[in-house]
Amino acid sequence: MTGAFGHGEVSEIESAEASVPLELVDAWWRAANYLSVGQIYLIDDALLERPLEPGDIKPRLLGHWGTSPGLSFVYAHLNRVIVERGTPTLYVCGPGHGGPAMVANTWLDGTYSELFPAVSADGAGMQRLFRQFSFPGGIPSHAAPETPGSINEGGELGYSLMHAFGAALDNPGLVVACVIGDGEAETGPLNASWRAHAFLNPLTDGAVLPILHLNGFKIASPTLLARIPETELVDFLRGNGYEPMLVTGGFDGEDPMLVHERMASAMDVAFDRFEQIRADAADGAFTEEAPHWPCIVLRTPKGWTGPGIVDGVQVEGTFHSHQVPLEGVRENPEHLALLEAWLRSYRPDELFDSEGRPIAELDALRPRGDLRMSANPRANGGIERPLRLPPTEEFAVESTDADGTRGATGEATRVFGSWLAALLRDNPDDVRLFGPDEVLSNRLGAVFDVTERAWAGELHPLDEHLSRDGRVIEALSEHLMQGLLEGYLLTGRHGLITSYEAFIHIVDSMFNQHAKWLESAKEVPWRGDVASLNYLLSSHVWRQDHNGFSHQDPGFLNVVVNKQAEIVRVYLPPDANTLLATMRHVFGTRNRVNVVVAGKQPQQQWLSHDEAVAHVAAGLGVWAWAGNEPGFDAADPAASVPDVVIACAGDVPTIEAVAAAQLLRDRMPHLAVRLVNIVDLMRLQDPSHHPHGLRDAQFDAIFTPGVPVIFAFHGYASLVHELAYPRASHEQLHVRGFIEKGTTTTPFDMLHLNDLDRYRLALDVLHRVPGLAERPGVAEIADEWHAAREAARAYAYEHGEDPEWITGWRFRAG
Repeated sequence: MTGAFGHGEVSEIESAEASVPLELVDAWWRAANYLSVGQIYLIDDALLERPLEPGDIKPRLLGHWGTSPGLSFVYAHLNRVIVERGTPTLYVCGPGHGGPAMVANTWLDGTYSELFPAVSADGAGMQRLFRQFSFPGGIPSHAAPETPGSINEGGELGYSLMHAFGAALDNPGLVVACVIGDGEAETGPLNASWRAHAFLNPLTDGAVLPILHLNGFKIASPTLLARIPETELVDFLRGNGYEPMLVTGGFDGEDPMLVHERMASAMDVAFDRFEQIRADAADGAFTEEAPHWPCIVLRTPKGWTGPGIVDGVQVEGTFHSHQVPLEGVRENPEHLALLEAWLRSYRPDELFDSEGRPIAELDALRPRGDLRMSANPRANGGIERPLRLPPTEEFAVESTDADGTRGATGEATRVFGSWLAALLRDNPDDVRLFGPDEVLSNRLGAVFDVTERAWAGELHPLDEHLSRDGRVIEALSEHLMQGLLEGYLLTGRHGLITSYEAFIHIVDSMFNQHAKWLESAKEVPWRGDVASLNYLLSSHVWRQDHNGFSHQDPGFLNVVVNKQAEIVRVYLPPDANTLLATMRHVFGTRNRVNVVVAGKQPQQQWLSHDEAVAHVAAGLGVWAWAGNEPGFDAADPAASVPDVVIACAGDVPTIEAVAAAQLLRDRMPHLAVRLVNIVDLMRLQDPSHHPHGLRDAQFDAIFTPGVPVIFAFHGYASLVHELAYPRASHEQLHVRGFIEKGTTTTPFDMLHLNDLDRYRLALDVLHRVPGLAERPGVAEIADEWHAAREAARAYAYEHGEDPEWITGWRFRAG
């Protein structure tokens, strides 16, 4: 075994004396291994009180053994460190299906039985523990919300290290130990995470201990980092800012006690180093340069301590141990005998008393109370402090011009940025802004009036807005930004991620996993609330003037709405004041994923502050001032029947809808036009499908059945149809949205390409209001609007900009 710490030659790690005997660490490890195997295989005879019989074996063998012994090995050693030092520690389990080990250790901790009293800390409880694992009506095979102390869903690989760093932010004194499986280490998100220590301040943040567990194989083939020369591995980790320690053992029948000694030494060096880094930072060293952090590379056989050879095939130390090393145990007497021998090899009679309780000697390795990793309050949810939400009145903008006409010019995200700066100022310890280098691009630069970007790396004289204690974190990896935010939220704090709309798709799967986590967690009564995951997509499909087709994709909304209705919300504020009201609302929610889409370009502002607050609270509403409906009564929308409803959701579609209504009012003043704006997209759904859904009577009062509805939508038209299909007016619903046509062009030509411009919307009215197209003079109006569309395109293609009758258009009251 070799080890390294510092920048010199790789050297041996010396064994160190520990106040907790390593024989006790080994006993804990053997107990956890026994419990892990039992969960995978046994439905009866948990304590092996008689020879195993086929009926003792589960009918379906599910779970993953290969990574479990390494996870338990680390857990036992971390317990020793916590007992001896009293250091609050989180355990983040990266290997995908390490559930057996995590559940086993939390049961040994005593936490599992406290939270699930039916799974008591005795033989009967052990029997329940085994039966429930990967069993109908039981628990999943991976570390999930049901697993005490877990903040990392094991169902998908790649996110453990970024979750660990997110948990460490603003948690001084906390150590987050993150076990990274060598299969997980091949993923892009994980590789983006290695340098996340660049955002840690040793004085105000915790520390992260990456433990790269190289057992050599993933599901069916070798892993990349396990097969490179050791010198290259050390160089890789040093190049990422770590001082690696290599702990290797368990091969060729080596005595496990020797590996325990090496791991204990490595752990002690790592925790000593954390204390030294913090002390050096307090003495001012951090102002000069960033520290090199410790990490551990643990190299052990895959499936360590499991069956060596099965049916003439080597299993331990190969990919054959990845899941269930012994198949067909019920049907194969030889395999049944091997399983019993495997279980008895851990000497359970030495680890559990006659009643099946863990032996009293293990108490010395069990941290007390909240120091147990499975009971750490940071890991099990619960908002540390509610946010102090600044009022929005002082940040609101005028929605009218000097003459009192609606449509004053403003920039929604720039206005929101000032409010966000106040939020960061008023909550200096538990809210952060994350994003892929787009704070300034998205017009949120006001935040730099109160904070800077967090930066632990080298500082240059020409740097702007970098500091050791900044609250803004930026890196060009949406994976990393979301992962840091998730870890931050799941340990009790609040935050926001911003991104370009088209590129948030890269975290589709991360969003899915987090939404599933929230959905499962709400069924776990002892998990506390967590702040909502809030997205602001502020460079969207309709305003990509200097970008092109690659930046034009509103499909993230389609991904989001397919999740459970209790979890997801989608907001499309049409102007700055509604964005303010929306963001203040979403920051006050819990256990949700809120997606807000708002443009950053100068455009018309429609609602006053008070109107915007009311509009966001309602989720949608009729804008009578923009329509032309005689006798409309806001208190009773059903009292009048329009000839047509023009609906809109999204800031740019709203502009086009209001402009289309004005075209109709100017040329066809006797046509009763109702304009409806939707800010909360989920209001379209039936209330049986979403808690925000309007009751049918409310929906029909606004979208009058039998009346054509022309809907200008920010995203793909199919999404509106999906949400509104049960409604009585669905057959009259005609949606215009993005139809996958784009390029680098002018704003109006982009709308023209996708048939979402004002002229197309007005033409749709002519064609869909029964009998209207045949009325005298209507054909001439249609020709005029077709000509205007083409003239706008011709002008743009000749001059490189939209014509003044488009760019200079202003709303006029009827």
